Formats: sequence, C-alpha cells, structure tokens
Amino acid sequence: MKAFRIIVAAAAFVAFTIIVHTQTRPAPPPTNVAIIDSSAFTDDKAGIARVMSAMQQIETKFQPLRTELRGMRERLATMRSDLQKKRPVQDPKLTAQQTDAANQLEVDIKRKAEDAQTSYQRESLAALDPLQKEIGTALTTYAQSKGITLLIDVNRVPIVYAASSLDITKDFIADYNRTHPAGAAPAPARPTRP
Repeated sequence: MKAFRIIVAAAAFVAFTIIVHTQTRPAPPPTNVAIIDSSAFTDDKAGIARVMSAMQQIETKFQPLRTELRGMRERLATMRSDLQKKRPVQDPKLTAQQTDAANQLEVDIKRKAEDAQTSYQRESLAALDPLQKEIGTALTTYAQSKGITLLIDVNRVPIVYAASSLDITKDFIADYNRTHPAGAAPAPARPTRP
C-alpha cells in the first residue's frame, strides 16, 4: 500500500510539472514565410539591372572570340567537305596534307574553345561574385524590413505549392533596382577577419 501511494504521488508530481512547464513556456514567435525565385534576377526585361549590365559587358567582351571560333568551325566544315569531294580524284599525298591541316585546325578550335570557356568562367565569377554577395545582403535586409522570418529560394529548393501572395520576387527586384542603380558599381568586398 505504501508503494502505491508513492507511485500515485510521483505521477501527480510529474503531471503537475508538465502542466506548469507547458503554461510557463513562451509561445513561439509567429513565422512569416516568403518565397523568391532567384532565377528571375537574370531575366532580360524584369531582372536585376546590375546583373544584366554585368552579363552584357561579359558577352560583349567575348563576342569577337565567339565570332572567330564560328569562322574557324565554318572553315573546318568547308575543308572537310572539299576533302570529301576531291579525295577520289586528287593525289593521295595532297589528300593526306589536307587531312592533316583539317585535323590541326580541329585541334586549334578545341584548344581555343576550352581557353575561351575558362576565361569566360573566370570573368563571370569576377564580375558576378561581388554582385551575388551584395544581392544576398540586400535580400537579408529586405526580408528583415518586411518581418520575414523564413525566405525560401524556389530556384534552389523544390516547392510543390505556394500561394502567389508569398512570392516577393518582383517586389524585391523592383526595390533592389531602385536602391542599387545599374550604373553604380557594387560595393567592394570587405576583407573578412579570421
């Protein structure tokens, strides 16, 4: 009987502790969720003007190289076509020389294209990385100013459904373009301290 009283007293104490704990625990703050589609930042007409400007500068810089590569590819196609037509009627030594020349041009095209791709990626990173950091900071500031406690990028996280009222993409882009005009350079990156 004494053991029964101890068990009942312990159960009552536990129940009392749970009730007191749930009543004194503060309620979690309300969550204000929003979504954004960062892929819209690069939209030609409705994207972030500074991003589009930086991308246009890179494209303009690499256009002559693209034109040169296109010309080299066209020249190679012409060489191969001519080679196919002339092979049956011309000297095999001349055919071998023309084949070697076409093969060398193909190697040159491949090397030039690889070098161009590497250079393009390096230039893009140099131009867009500071902008990406600046946009991230602006997005955090924007979310805090709007009381948003959770912001999800639908370009990075698949979303099955979200009400259109949660999408802040257009509003953020308009706000960013207003506060960060296209002609202004992004703020230089601050050195981080270890």
